Amino acid sequence: MLMPKRVKYRKQQRGRLKGKESRGVDVSFGDFGLQALEPAWISARQIEAARRAIVRHMRRRGKYWIRIFPDKPVTAKPAETRMGKGKGAVDQWVAVVRPGRMMFEVGGVPADVAHEALRLASHKLPIKTQVVARLEQGEVSGG
Repeated sequence: MLMPKRVKYRKQQRGRLKGKESRGVDVSFGDFGLQALEPAWISARQIEAARRAIVRHMRRRGKYWIRIFPDKPVTAKPAETRMGKGKGAVDQWVAVVRPGRMMFEVGGVPADVAHEALRLASHKLPIKTQVVARLEQGEVSGG
């Protein structure tokens, strides 16, 4: 599963999920992408489940890119533990995703295969998503 090799600080505060994403919003590598429509924390397990769904459907054809990385540690205290005694141990790693972020991309496969692969991946994620095609040179996005 994805996680950083090392981090400067092993525990982080939660933060806020405000605003829209400004970077990583275009299909840059492949021909089709899966774009987030809601803010969320996407766990390393969810990313891996979506990746497996994409790989299984594409059956070793084409290529895929994962555009998010779980670099935020989320802590949890053990069950039936009293309050206090400090912050809990790191339980999982999550990627902070804001609306507009391109999470996965696929290329080198027909459009129907790419759409279905990304649709299957979207079912593994806890947010609403949309499948987006790469804009050709000179086209204008409708947003």
